Amino acid sequence: MTETFARRLTGLAGIAAAAALIIEVPLYFVYSGPPPDANVLTRLLLAIFSLAFLIVFVTAFRELAKRLNPAYEWVGSMAFATGLVYATVTLVSSGLEAGAVIAADRSIDPTIAVSGTYILYGSIGRVLLTVFLVAVGFGISRTNLLPRWTSRSAYVLAGVNVAFVPSLFFGNDPADFYAANGWGTTASMGAILSSWLLALGISTYRSATRRTPSAGSPALRH
Repeated sequence: MTETFARRLTGLAGIAAAAALIIEVPLYFVYSGPPPDANVLTRLLLAIFSLAFLIVFVTAFRELAKRLNPAYEWVGSMAFATGLVYATVTLVSSGLEAGAVIAADRSIDPTIAVSGTYILYGSIGRVLLTVFLVAVGFGISRTNLLPRWTSRSAYVLAGVNVAFVPSLFFGNDPADFYAANGWGTTASMGAILSSWLLALGISTYRSATRRTPSAGSPALRH
């Protein structure tokens, strides 16, 4: 995998993951009560695709960090490991929610009815994303992969995730901003993550174009 291809793959995967998230998040706010099955299953399907693209993103990012500076390969590996665990944990919670909705003989709100899943994508997810974002931010800053705003914004977003970790002490009412499954802890954090991931993906993809060597450059002659 060349550096140019790694940058393009990382960028495209980030954009695709963000796009799925951007479409998914508003679906949580369409209904005030238990949503119809179609709504729940659609947003869970979008989440599955988003997480699949996130796995591609963290894999390509690890390769890119290694190529740019082998001394910081461990940072890319940390971002890969935490990103992979986050995707796995969230996929498990999505599967449990989808199964409950399919099996129920009436409309249910899986964010309340399926106990425990909101801890997986709530406080547990916030901790995993904190480590992931710090690793990505540190990796970007040390390898000069992207402009400084990308690493700084990763640190800021990591701090926001840390602030929501204690939300597991504040009940399970999705209407509460700071509940374990509250709209601030889950949906809003997803919206913020998708915006950041979209900007990061675009910046990474554009960096590949800027770094593509010209026909007469030494990089192509050797």
